[in-house]
Amino acid sequence: MFSKKPEQNSPAIAGPRTVAKAGSTFSVIGPDVTIRGDIEASVDLHVDGKVVGDIACASLVQGESSRIEGEVKAESARLSGEVAGTVEVRELVVLRSARIAGDVSYETLTIEQGASVDGRFAPLDNRSAIRGANDAADADTSDEERTLTLAG
Repeated sequence: MFSKKPEQNSPAIAGPRTVAKAGSTFSVIGPDVTIRGDIEASVDLHVDGKVVGDIACASLVQGESSRIEGEVKAESARLSGEVAGTVEVRELVVLRSARIAGDVSYETLTIEQGASVDGRFAPLDNRSAIRGANDAADADTSDEERTLTLAG
């Protein structure tokens, strides 16, 4: 008499709702999360927190307040936070709030005015050229000191 049966169409007992289409899932690392270790994802990854380690994923979206300390490898990426490490991405978009300290390899590249990159840029086909140049530069500085003279 006092109990009430739920209706057949009640949302409380309906089946689980599908949030994303099959094959289009993604993972999120929130702003209050720090991960120490490498991340490998076969899906898209959204990073708003801090990652200390390498990231390999299908597609990466980096939030403005996030930080990645390690290598980034992806098919596509939109970077808007800090990256301290090499970036190897086929389709790369570097937004104006991005700060990258490391070499960047790409197939297609878009950089917004105001972005900061402290490193070398090279197409993906020339990755070995960057590594070779870095090795040669390290070898040159081992025995002699480099000097810089500014013309007045």
